[in-house]
Amino acid sequence: MADLKAGPNPLFLREEELRQAIELLYFAYRGFTAEPDQILADYGFGRAHHRVIYFVGRHPGITVSELLRILGITKQSLSRVLGQLVRDGFIQQSTGTRDRRQRLLELTEKGRKLESALTETQRVRLAHAFRESGAEAVEGFRTVLYNLTDEAYRTRFTGRTSRRVAAGPL
Repeated sequence: MADLKAGPNPLFLREEELRQAIELLYFAYRGFTAEPDQILADYGFGRAHHRVIYFVGRHPGITVSELLRILGITKQSLSRVLGQLVRDGFIQQSTGTRDRRQRLLELTEKGRKLESALTETQRVRLAHAFRESGAEAVEGFRTVLYNLTDEAYRTRFTGRTSRRVAAGPL
């Protein structure tokens, strides 16, 4: 594997560099999810549960329809996971005030505690990596992630489509 501290390589689009980036993403994701996976296993949950808990926690009162759009999964897939989280007391559903057909989702206290524990492990890992990398590298990383993101989701971070991430925190 090439030295990561060697500085920018103007040949970053060469096959070996692209393959190294694929491997780095794989191992980074594995590390990023390892601790949450252990916590989730204690509840008999998986990563699908984590994604639902995270986005419901991030957007209290989110509709099922919006959650489906964010996650990019089928109603059937969400129904299984969401049903379990509701039955186990991690998420509560309420009826929409303007549209009684809407189901609004919110974490319960139990759900907030689990979401906090899961997110804290990832927050600590990211904060450490960001500190070690420096501001310029972090901005470059954010730009790469943004450009890896499908166009439909980019406006969640900038309010508009763009090749670069707007200044400010994600």
